[in-house]
Amino acid sequence: MPTVSIGDADIYYEEKGNGPPLMLVPGLAGSGGFFLSQVPEFSRHFRTIVHDHRGAGRSTHSRITYSVARMADDTLRLMDALGVDRAHLVGHSTGGAIGQVIALDHPERLRSLVLSATWAGPDPYFRRMFESRKQTLLDSGIEAYLRASSLMQSTPKWVSENDDFLTELHRVTAASAAPIDVIASRIDAILDHDCRSRLPQITVPTLVIVARDDMITPAFYSEELASAIPGAKLIMLDGGGHFAPVIHSAPYNAAVGAFLRAVR
Repeated sequence: MPTVSIGDADIYYEEKGNGPPLMLVPGLAGSGGFFLSQVPEFSRHFRTIVHDHRGAGRSTHSRITYSVARMADDTLRLMDALGVDRAHLVGHSTGGAIGQVIALDHPERLRSLVLSATWAGPDPYFRRMFESRKQTLLDSGIEAYLRASSLMQSTPKWVSENDDFLTELHRVTAASAAPIDVIASRIDAILDHDCRSRLPQITVPTLVIVARDDMITPAFYSEELASAIPGAKLIMLDGGGHFAPVIHSAPYNAAVGAFLRAVR
């Protein structure tokens, strides 16, 4: 399986296609497989790279104190290892937080930025959401954490129609999950992320996209991002919840793909 060393960790990655580099950076679960519905479409025009975060999936499950800044540094070190000087970056949820940090601290590394179902900084709703998810993880274990998370990530109809799929997905995910203390540290990292005061400094072309029925990063979080980032474009999808790239991939891919090709 393709892994690359970034110094103190091995990062699992996959790439497909040719053209300008495109980094697809996943959310808190940290699995590049989240973008299964995007890679075939985007790789028609871009060298499309997905990876598992450190502390998730098939990358090293480092026992460190996680932070979004450290996740951003891991992403940059992966780009270095793959010979990518500048890339388009689509960051979903936690991946969007990573994208904000890179756009602010290393704007020369980005051609464009897509902030997908993400947030600028925590508010009371966000804290309640992720503190409760962390407590479920610590009190009841990974299986209960995955089951509870799916009720927030997806739409009720999709959950009802994909029960067998979710059961198998949770079984496979739990079997290869990082230690609970690693997952908990990654939750702490996103609770600490706050770029609100710096958003006006982002200069790279930016698209903000979210589903109107997202329960984890509600649409008003994206409105805040788009209003603070100079020149940012905001697109709200009619539905799909937090996992709109999976549940309603066609409209998501059309909107993101059109933006990336226009910047290109």
